[in-house]
Amino acid sequence: MPVSVDLEGLEGLSRAERIEFLRRRIRSSPARVADAPAPAAPVTLTATAPAPDPAPARVRPVLPVPEALSALLPEGGLARGTVVSVSGAGSLLLGILASVTGSGRHAAVIGLPRLGLLAASEMGAHLQRVALVPDPGPDPVEVAAVLLDGIDLVVLGLGGMSVPPSRARAVVARARNKGATLIVTDGRWDGAELRLDARIRGYGGLGSGARTGHGRVRAVHLGVEVQGRAVRPRTGRLTLTSTGDGVEWGPADSTVSHRDPVLEALPS
Repeated sequence: MPVSVDLEGLEGLSRAERIEFLRRRIRSSPARVADAPAPAAPVTLTATAPAPDPAPARVRPVLPVPEALSALLPEGGLARGTVVSVSGAGSLLLGILASVTGSGRHAAVIGLPRLGLLAASEMGAHLQRVALVPDPGPDPVEVAAVLLDGIDLVVLGLGGMSVPPSRARAVVARARNKGATLIVTDGRWDGAELRLDARIRGYGGLGSGARTGHGRVRAVHLGVEVQGRAVRPRTGRLTLTSTGDGVEWGPADSTVSHRDPVLEALPS
């Protein structure tokens, strides 16, 4: 089970007292076990073809992502010490969460009370390594900044808010200093190193011809676009397939491309 962090009672505390309270809760959390054994790989992943332009040499440690997604990312994963913006279909965020916790690392999720934990578990997430803060109070950015100290991946739901550039820069600097990765979603955040957007492009398993629209959904096809300050925009197609025992990530029947006009012509 994930660890839920209750912030009730922080209203009367100073900023320094709130920070110390959160640090104590994280240190005492059973999900914060540094030497937890790495589990066996939960799903079978198939790599996609590499992007046309050569990726830069990996010089920074990264957090893992589904292997089918890694070919789209310039360093094959999410670089530690960076901020990444994720938007669109929630499956992408769940897949990243599953890869990180499935590799033995720890994550915290802030301000996303409706996060699909069952779907994350089916993708291979280890929920005992996830700390949940469903209601972070009036300042979720401060909560995220504190949790960057000691958590590998922090996912922050902004609830539609826009974070001022000066505040964003301070958190980016903290993530870099702590070697943690921050994912922001559902809001505006300037200064993200990468921006990932996923859109549903179709379903598999619903039949064809006279059977169109009948049957079970057995696959979901996603179009994913990656943009960043130091990389050319990249697009690719990924497929999530139900296997009965879980959900597997794999490439669709197309190669990775730059600004794929077919994907851009499809509605979101």
